[in-house]
Amino acid sequence: MKKFLTGFAIGIIILASVLGGAISDRLFGYKPLDRWFPREQGIKQENGTGREIQVLREESLVIDVVEKAGPSVVTVGIKKTVQTFNPFDIDVFDPFGVFKRPSSGEKVEQNIGTGFIISSDGMIVTNKHVVADTKAEYKIITKDDQEYKVIKIYRDPANDLAILKIEVLGLKPIELGSSDNLKVGQFVIAIGTALGEFRNTVTTGVISGLGRGITAGDPFSGYVERLDDVIQTDAAINPGNSGGPLLNSSGQVIGVNVAVSQQGENIGFTIPINIVKASLKNFEETGRFTRASLGVRYKMIGRKLALLNEVPEGAYIVEVIDGSAAAGAGLIEGDIIVKIDDQAVREEDGGLVKIIGKYKVGDKIRVEIWREGETKAFEIVLEELSE
Repeated sequence: MKKFLTGFAIGIIILASVLGGAISDRLFGYKPLDRWFPREQGIKQENGTGREIQVLREESLVIDVVEKAGPSVVTVGIKKTVQTFNPFDIDVFDPFGVFKRPSSGEKVEQNIGTGFIISSDGMIVTNKHVVADTKAEYKIITKDDQEYKVIKIYRDPANDLAILKIEVLGLKPIELGSSDNLKVGQFVIAIGTALGEFRNTVTTGVISGLGRGITAGDPFSGYVERLDDVIQTDAAINPGNSGGPLLNSSGQVIGVNVAVSQQGENIGFTIPINIVKASLKNFEETGRFTRASLGVRYKMIGRKLALLNEVPEGAYIVEVIDGSAAAGAGLIEGDIIVKIDDQAVREEDGGLVKIIGKYKVGDKIRVEIWREGETKAFEIVLEELSE
């Protein structure tokens, strides 16, 4: 009986300790059990009644990512002079007056895109189409409303990427992740200047597809470019978001937002960050963007299109650039590139651009093409693709 009472007393003491710890945790904010029983990650906010409520874990994750990466996201603005026309300045009594339209230059400034900081001394990544106008001036606006003039622009000739340089020290670089092991359904966060007006807009979604091929552009610039092996996401990517980061749940950049589909809703596209990292490495080594080039413009033929037209899968050449390596080797418009060094050229694997991107200027490759029902092979030395 004595042993029973002793065990009962010990049980009462343990129960009282647990209950006391729980009560003190709630009443006084103490956390004696967190060491052994960690609580869900989250933050506390006032709910308007004077009491604190626990915010959902996903909301906390997004807030943490935005607080981490947000200061490294910037807005790209443009300043240029455009010619304006006033119809009331026409001399109606002059029969040729309509052909003598007087015009005047008007300075226009607007925010047109997004970028993100990659070095503390003012190096910024954005899309090439955001800064496509070589006659315009560009500026950077940081999250704390500081404005800086862009003093140098380096445009990647092979990808829709550009590096901008501003004169400033002490910026916070964003962390670059990896796009090698992305999964469809993976949670992502986008930050950018939506519609060129709403700075540091945050949207969330998932990766909807991988290895897509698109024609990218921006209504602010009228620039379009064919891109292969891009990421598809349903996180809202609006005009003006171009050049902004797509982030994973750790706040690392996994892609550069580049385009939005005009045919559907919630369909945006992003350049994988590993393509950007390869470009940056190339730039760091040479001080400019150099790319191996075959010298063709093409359209990828996927499996369905190939079966429909009774042709092989591959890269259909729509133009051979004059003076290029392809032109010198004898490739012509209408050829379908089916293999590079025995590697099949397939849309689902990233297309021709991904294969050529693995080579350097001066490398010799074996190009196998399909032409009017026959297969031919060419030895081609890759040349430099300049801006």
